[in-house]
Amino acid sequence: MDARRAQEIYKSQDTIAVKLDTGESVWIENVDEANQMATVQIGSRPTDTQTVSVERLSEH
Repeated sequence: MDARRAQEIYKSQDTIAVKLDTGESVWIENVDEANQMATVQIGSRPTDTQTVSVERLSEH
């Protein structure tokens, strides 16, 4: 995924399924387009967040 698409998903009113390259479902919490990074919540655990390259994300 690219940063532009990650930002679109983040701002969308729709629920769009996104997965990390490890197969885990994630929620995008923030996108840093300049650095091609996204902060994501892993699964349904609000305290389990990671900052990852947007290239590790895919839309499902």
